[in-house]
Amino acid sequence: MKLFFWYFALACIFYGTIVILYVHMQQIMRISEDVVNKNFKISSSSKKMIESLLWMAENERKYDLLKKEDYKEYFIAGQKEFEGNLVEVMRFGAELPEEESPWEEIYVDYKAQLASSSQQGESNEASRTPWIPEEVINEWIQKISRARAANELKIESEMVNLNDRGRMAVRWGFIGLGFSVMAGLLGSVFLGHSMNRPLRELRRGIRSISQEGLSEPIPILTKDEFGELARAFNDMAARLAEEERMRSDFISMLSHEIRTPLTSIRESVNLIAEEVMGDINDRQRRFLEIASREIERICDLLNHLMQVSRLEAGAVSIKPRPFDASSFVEGGIYRVTPAAEAKGIRIEARVSPELPEVMGDPENLQQVLLNLLGNAIKFTPQGGRILVDVEADNREGDERLRFSVTDTGPGIPEEELSLVFHKYYRASGIRNEVDGVGLGLSISRHIVEAHGGEVWVNSTPGDGSTFSFTLPVVRKDRDG
Repeated sequence: MKLFFWYFALACIFYGTIVILYVHMQQIMRISEDVVNKNFKISSSSKKMIESLLWMAENERKYDLLKKEDYKEYFIAGQKEFEGNLVEVMRFGAELPEEESPWEEIYVDYKAQLASSSQQGESNEASRTPWIPEEVINEWIQKISRARAANELKIESEMVNLNDRGRMAVRWGFIGLGFSVMAGLLGSVFLGHSMNRPLRELRRGIRSISQEGLSEPIPILTKDEFGELARAFNDMAARLAEEERMRSDFISMLSHEIRTPLTSIRESVNLIAEEVMGDINDRQRRFLEIASREIERICDLLNHLMQVSRLEAGAVSIKPRPFDASSFVEGGIYRVTPAAEAKGIRIEARVSPELPEVMGDPENLQQVLLNLLGNAIKFTPQGGRILVDVEADNREGDERLRFSVTDTGPGIPEEELSLVFHKYYRASGIRNEVDGVGLGLSISRHIVEAHGGEVWVNSTPGDGSTFSFTLPVVRKDRDG
């Protein structure tokens, strides 16, 4: 509807301008036709009439003096030309006001003079030429001159009117063009703004779902098609959130229900392995050890699932306290060293001794570091290298420490970087090669964000990955 009204307004302005220009052009054409077809011809014919009258008077005087017949013929020729121009002027000047049109009076006088000359010619056979007295010719010349001057003024007036009409047409054309341009620009800005606002909110909601796996309802700014799209998106986001909550509740319930019998099975296996129930042979002991390892693996998975549920529900309590970054990193490296040595991987730490203490819950944060180190060991090939780096980070204006774990593994494709911290996500190239359910990074993100920090990854395919997270440092009073 907005587009329709915008195009309708532009069409009205455009065609309104065309109509105004058409009316002015019609008036200009009418004035031009009057000037060309009537006034100019009246001016030309009246000029010829004056020349004919002067010619007639001159030949009449010459005949009176020289009595040559040639002057009679010249007189008659001038008379015929005068009569022809008079008839033509009467035809063009018929629409003029009576005070501006003396042509009828001249024509009547002319016919009366012809009749008088004819009567004189019958009584005088020696002279049959219809001579017109010079005073009558002079009178006609004066009348024609006055009429011609009035016609010239009429032409001048019409030309001024023609110029005004032309200027007005140009003015209205520019006004219409200006309104069209303004309406086009303002309409474009308004439509662009009215379309960009809901699209910007929709993009924000889509990025929230794709990057964070959740989305707050986006505001419905209009009642048009974009408003319907925003409403549909909110319905979809609410449905996804509800399904995610139901899945989380189901996994939490399932984990809790499985954990009790699994604990009984684990204790039973341990009792049998410890020969409480009687002696066992080596083959039975080997199978009990395999069963014990798999039970521990299932217990770890259930613990991760329950921890994710608690983190999402905000049920995990964070007890921050100051701790030393160097001891924190050394403790994490110490715990993963056996797994790294099994693959011949060298772990190096680069921690400045001048760094301030970190404020956080070391038990929960230790799990973040262990998850990052465990993934680095998992994806680094035999004989590789892992670097743990701790340095100050002042990007956001407040003082923080940045912890980074860099491996020499295969890297992560660029299009998957925003997905690695989602629950259950595993990179497409290693899903069938490496064990795991994709919960470690999701748990790490929740723990870091609960401490007011942020976590991210930088990676180049074929050149390893760097996982980093920031934590606030202990604030010291200036007086202290």
